Amino acid sequence: MQTVGKLMKVFVTRRIPQEGMKILSTAGVCEVSLWDSDEPVPREDLLKGVQGAHGLLCMLSDKIDAEVLDAAGPNLKVISTLSVGFDHLAINEIKKRGIRVGYTPDVLTDATAELTVALLLATARRLPEGVEEVKNGGWSSWKPLWLCGYGLSGSTVGVIGLGRIGMAIARRLMPFGVKRLLYSGRTAKACAAEVNGEFVPLDTLVSESDFVVVSCSLTPETQGLCDKAFFSKMKNTAVFVNSSRGAVVNQEDLYKALSSGQIAAAGLDVTTPEPLPTDHPLLTLKNCVVLPHIGSATYSTRGVMGALSAQNLLAGLQGTDMPSELTF
Repeated sequence: MQTVGKLMKVFVTRRIPQEGMKILSTAGVCEVSLWDSDEPVPREDLLKGVQGAHGLLCMLSDKIDAEVLDAAGPNLKVISTLSVGFDHLAINEIKKRGIRVGYTPDVLTDATAELTVALLLATARRLPEGVEEVKNGGWSSWKPLWLCGYGLSGSTVGVIGLGRIGMAIARRLMPFGVKRLLYSGRTAKACAAEVNGEFVPLDTLVSESDFVVVSCSLTPETQGLCDKAFFSKMKNTAVFVNSSRGAVVNQEDLYKALSSGQIAAAGLDVTTPEPLPTDHPLLTLKNCVVLPHIGSATYSTRGVMGALSAQNLLAGLQGTDMPSELTF
């Protein structure tokens, strides 16, 4: 057994699933300091907590920039994030300092794809509105056009970003009788053949799709991608769904498109900021369904994410191969 003096210091920025904590506490190589809350660590506590740390296990909501890296000091060997996204990490700074990064990409694919399909259906078929009408007494006699929405059967679906999650969404949508599946991105994907996906320019996808699903990562190219010009090309019967990152969408432009009838409806699992203020204009619209970023929120998925982030951290501390390392 190593002596206490030789244990490496690890800072965990939030309570994580027990599966992850168990791995860290029984490994015998690190001394864990935990921000013991379900709420995000305040900035000053983050800067204090990372001091002298060899490893950092963080969340999507923790901005890990040069200031945090400086506060940590030269001991920092590894950053493990409990997420598939890494736009909260200052990658260039991290790379410059030779710090390894672990993340949790594959394990949340299925859960996020399921949630995206659920959000698409709830938005298109107006489920939250229906629930509300039952509760507030708006449900009277059967009416031919009351609460009518849009169905997937015979439709054209456009997926922006046919990566792991985009592909998993497409696979789940096809059995609904989707007629055409369009996708756009940097390159055509061989796997698209499985869902008869057609690689098309973004403009074609936006103008021809009945459902537009955003599943790309947040990059300088995709930031604010879905703006006024984007929505103006969509059909006015089209439904827009975003489960990627909030910053891909210009929310003011989305609000105008929804309130003017430019597009039919929108479903969002991600927003800017998160949480979205309760007085935000989007929340006044009946044709906008907003969820609190719960794409990966199944018990099993979060447990696996916790375990993987702990395994990545330990591998980084010990200089061994990570189960899931981000390569720069």
